Amino acid sequence: MNRITEIKPADKSAYNAAKERWDSVAKPLGSLGLFEESVCKIAAVQGTPDVDISRRAVVVFCADNGVVSERVSQSDSSVTSLCAREIAEGHSNINALAKVYGADVVAIDIGIAEELNCAKLLDRTIAHGTKNIAVGAAMTMEETERSICVGMDIVKKLKDSGINIIVSGEMGIGNTTTSAAIASVLLGLEPSEVTGRGAGLDSAGLARKISVIERAIEVNKPDKKDPLDALAKLGGFDIAGIVGLFLGGAFYNVPVVIDGAISAVASLLAKRIAPDCTDYMLASHVSAEPVGKLLLDELGLKPVITAEMRLGEGTGGIMLLPLLDGALSIYNNAHRFDDIGLERYTEKK
Repeated sequence: MNRITEIKPADKSAYNAAKERWDSVAKPLGSLGLFEESVCKIAAVQGTPDVDISRRAVVVFCADNGVVSERVSQSDSSVTSLCAREIAEGHSNINALAKVYGADVVAIDIGIAEELNCAKLLDRTIAHGTKNIAVGAAMTMEETERSICVGMDIVKKLKDSGINIIVSGEMGIGNTTTSAAIASVLLGLEPSEVTGRGAGLDSAGLARKISVIERAIEVNKPDKKDPLDALAKLGGFDIAGIVGLFLGGAFYNVPVVIDGAISAVASLLAKRIAPDCTDYMLASHVSAEPVGKLLLDELGLKPVITAEMRLGEGTGGIMLLPLLDGALSIYNNAHRFDDIGLERYTEKK
């Protein structure tokens, strides 16, 4: 955890050099909008205008949540282990996309309830599922910090192997409940304002889910000014691992893509822990969950994609990569004002 205190802002000079390169392309200034901003941000993270995202990975943290016993989801915890195995063995939704977009998929067991014998699932188990937030804290502070360190260590491992951009992902039945509970506290909003149907709850199920979150906040009394306290009391191993992914991205200079609402909750927690780490985050899409836009607004980040997605696993995040590839093809290869003898556009004041 000591690494967190060493997180610094990304390289502004590399950002400016990337912006200058964009401005040299023969087109109206800023005409590729958020794509230009995204490339400049990556340049700042990598410390060079020669942006490279050719080696990419999706990290999927898999964990179970004790709050599932309150019937806040359509599925029980057995689905977490089933889906985690499918992701690890290359058969799930994220794997299909990763194959097309040239990304590795790293599936991590950070807290699945069931003992899994799966060689391709990276074992970083903190415990076999969290406690039920409706009756007490999800994790101890020691478990929370260990989970964050798992995420940070994964970034180092991937960077050492040559990965230069990471997409955050998760798989854990019940984690739309834990993430909504944290969001309610961090944003200062009522649970009813931030809680969605998750994988498809009916109206009675949604009402029950909101009631459980209200009870969890009342029982645990999380400190909204202390992100680690809110995470330990209301979160899960998967969310804490993603928090570590964002903090690790900032420490090890690797851009990390925010997926949907659960990743966005983790990114806001990371920002509250180390404010400069938002320099290293890229918003991919705005989730269909009610809290999706609220979280990105709080982060001060704009999503590139608005497609009402809510699948998880990193599927929304990975969709950003081919769009960035397209932007980089212009950034690196398009004709430039100087090449064709055209006077540059100037920015209007």
